[in-house]
Amino acid sequence: MQSYLTAINAAVQAGLEILKVYNSNNFEIETKGDNSPLTLADRNAHLKIMEYLDQTDIPVLSEEGKEIPFEARKNWEKLWIVDPLDGTKEFIKRNGEFTVNIALVEKSLPVFGVIYVPVTKELFVGIVGKGSFKMEAIDSELSSIEILTQKGQKLPIKSDRPFTVVASRSHLSKETEDYINELKVQHPDFNFISKGSSLKLCAVAEGSADVYPRFAPTMEWDTAAGQAIVNAMGGQVTKTDGSALTYNRKDLLNPWFIVTR
Repeated sequence: MQSYLTAINAAVQAGLEILKVYNSNNFEIETKGDNSPLTLADRNAHLKIMEYLDQTDIPVLSEEGKEIPFEARKNWEKLWIVDPLDGTKEFIKRNGEFTVNIALVEKSLPVFGVIYVPVTKELFVGIVGKGSFKMEAIDSELSSIEILTQKGQKLPIKSDRPFTVVASRSHLSKETEDYINELKVQHPDFNFISKGSSLKLCAVAEGSADVYPRFAPTMEWDTAAGQAIVNAMGGQVTKTDGSALTYNRKDLLNPWFIVTR
């Protein structure tokens, strides 16, 4: 549990580093090899997270870390999977819909995940077998894991609402639109919401959405933490064939998947 607390505090501190850049006029935007943007906030958040996770002696696979060949990591039974700033495009747009994602994966499946939302100061944590929790107004480190169960909201949070689908704000593919249109026919009380970054997984975990279909590219670090939170809540993240989405694969590009409560 100590390593979980370390990861939670790493996410919060990385979020504070991100806000320093977000509130400045100097994003230092670069373009990576895959044409995705990279900012000073991505780099600073990665460094802050590594300060914490290096203490755990568990290897780290991070979007902003050095590329690790599959041969070097294929036998890792346990690893952190990190996205220091998920939703860089949303960050650049200044719409607040970006997150810090840290997951612990054991034998290819995420068993713990933390997602921190710097702008709203919301903290989502999932521990498979223990449950998922949401805390608000978090802008400093937690002193213990027990604070989650004592002061956090247990997920999902029940609410009276229509059947709701959440999908990407920046990456809505035709295949996803077709799937959503099928759900509209099945659910006359249909509602649709769009969000950036891993907030879509959080929406299913907290109960504000029923389904998140993703028929467009994502990477392992985009989904691992959110999957842990969804799974710990009692939901599922499955490939289109119904099997669980797994991690530390040779190809870090995720297949299409569907998130359900």
